[in-house]
Amino acid sequence: MVRFRQNRPELRASLQTCGRIEYKSFFFLLLSSVCLPQVLCVQIKCFHEIIMIGYSVYHSYHLPWFRTLSWYFLLCVNYFFYGETVTDYFFTLVQREEPLRILSKYHRFISFALYLTGFCMFVLSLVKKHYRLQFYMFGWTHVTLLIVVTQSHLIIHNLFEGMIWFIVPISCVICNDIMAYMFGFFFGRTPLIKLSPKKTWEGFIGGFFSTVVFGILLSYVMSGYRFFVCPVEFNNDSNSFTVDCEPSELFQLQDYGLPPVLQSITGWTTVKLYPFQIHSIALSAFASIMGPFGGFFASGFKRAFKIKDFANTIPGHGGIMDRFDCQYLMATFVNVYIASFIRGPNPSKVIQQLLALRLDQQLHIFNSLKAHLTEKGLLPALEEAA
Repeated sequence: MVRFRQNRPELRASLQTCGRIEYKSFFFLLLSSVCLPQVLCVQIKCFHEIIMIGYSVYHSYHLPWFRTLSWYFLLCVNYFFYGETVTDYFFTLVQREEPLRILSKYHRFISFALYLTGFCMFVLSLVKKHYRLQFYMFGWTHVTLLIVVTQSHLIIHNLFEGMIWFIVPISCVICNDIMAYMFGFFFGRTPLIKLSPKKTWEGFIGGFFSTVVFGILLSYVMSGYRFFVCPVEFNNDSNSFTVDCEPSELFQLQDYGLPPVLQSITGWTTVKLYPFQIHSIALSAFASIMGPFGGFFASGFKRAFKIKDFANTIPGHGGIMDRFDCQYLMATFVNVYIASFIRGPNPSKVIQQLLALRLDQQLHIFNSLKAHLTEKGLLPALEEAA
């Protein structure tokens, strides 16, 4: 009993560690089993709604293969994008499994071969006197793939960078949509754009300030939790996926000095903020200023084809595309923003790729790196080391 009591703190610590690991594993399971399939389902439904608008025109001429080829090209594009993502984020895991390694090595060739098959099928489906319409619908399919599939895939990229890059942008778009409606309903007087007569400047401005405040508050709450800020990675030691990390400076509280005007009002000289909150201002500003243009674009599209909604999937709210027209534009901006201002070279990915090289190639890189560090003065001179 004495020995057991002496070891109780260590036992408790061990159990707490196991609990944290299981909790994070559960969180990743929730991430992979809910968010990823949900994004894919929304993408497929949006693609279906747009393709069916074209099919209603195309079907009247009794021309073959339009829907079949459209869905085939959707499959090809998703195979290409998801294959690239798996290889990029889980390179070590892919290299361990022989079938995955072969598929990864020839991924782009296989993707091109699949697309080329569809291209040939389209050429064989051409019908005399309807060439223009068929090429028109061929372009319709590819533009739909560009708008829906490419941008929805960027949502997956944002998600793998950390749940916070997935939740905050989506929430900002939703908040702006709600608050712009509320301000427009109660204070709206001045029309904003002819494409959407119900949109007003009052709603636009009120939605902007409300979304910026909402983004700052939501970012503050989420930045304090590792499972929101850590990217998804594959751990070689445990042979499992993890969402655990040491939060970067982006998610660590720092002191910021206040302007003199705010100091006189609040009496504070500094405030503690997460740097991500500063970035959230850019995200929420884009969601408020540029995000609505995705909705205006969709409104113009529907007016061009004289339809009220893309579909009737959601009673009273139209189709899925009616709800996600702004989200796709937002996802593209977030991905570009991360690549331009946030993401730097990832040492773990570089090491993974180096370990996949031949031994002579690894040795050549080692000697080159050693010479570079010696030249910079970070290592003793090669002569002295010898």
